[in-house]
Amino acid sequence: MNLKQTTLKDIPVIMSIISDAQSYLKDLGIDQWQDGYPNEEQILIDIKNEDSYVIANEENAVMGTVVFTTKIEPTYQNIEGDWITKGDSKYGVIHRLAVSDEFRGYGVAKYVFQFCEDELVKSKVQSMRIDTHRGNSGMQKLITSLGYKYCGVIILSSGAERLAFEKVLIH
Repeated sequence: MNLKQTTLKDIPVIMSIISDAQSYLKDLGIDQWQDGYPNEEQILIDIKNEDSYVIANEENAVMGTVVFTTKIEPTYQNIEGDWITKGDSKYGVIHRLAVSDEFRGYGVAKYVFQFCEDELVKSKVQSMRIDTHRGNSGMQKLITSLGYKYCGVIILSSGAERLAFEKVLIH
C-alpha cells in the first residue's frame, strides 16, 4: 500500500468510497456522515489545500481516502477536557478516513495511521490528534488500540460534538 496525493481524477472513486462509508455507518445505526457530508465540494477544498490522499494497493487500485495535515485545526482550539500536548505544540490531524467496502478488513486504516505517524516523526511533529463520532465504536477501538488517549469533547462548526483523542509521538 501507499499514500499518494489526491488528484481531480480521483474524485469519482473518492465519492464512491465515501458512499460506501456512509452506508456502512448507517447500517451500524451511526448518524455520522448521514447529512450529505463529506461532499464533493469538501473534497475539492481538501485537494486544493494539498491535504487529501488516496491509499492505493500494488495494482494502483484506490482502497481508501484520508485527509492528513499539520495545519491548525480550528475546532481543536476549544476542548471540554485537555489535550496531552499544550500551548503551541505542532500536531498532525487525520480527518475523513474512509475505506472502500472492497478493501475493508485489509488493514488500510492501520496502514494510514502508521504512515502518517512516521511522517510526523520525520518532521519532528510531537503528536497526532483525531476526533470521531460518539457512536463510532469501531474507530474508537482502532485508535485506542494504536495508543491514542481520550482527551475530551470538541464541538464542530455544525454544533455536533466529537470525541477527541491524541497520541504523543515524540517525548
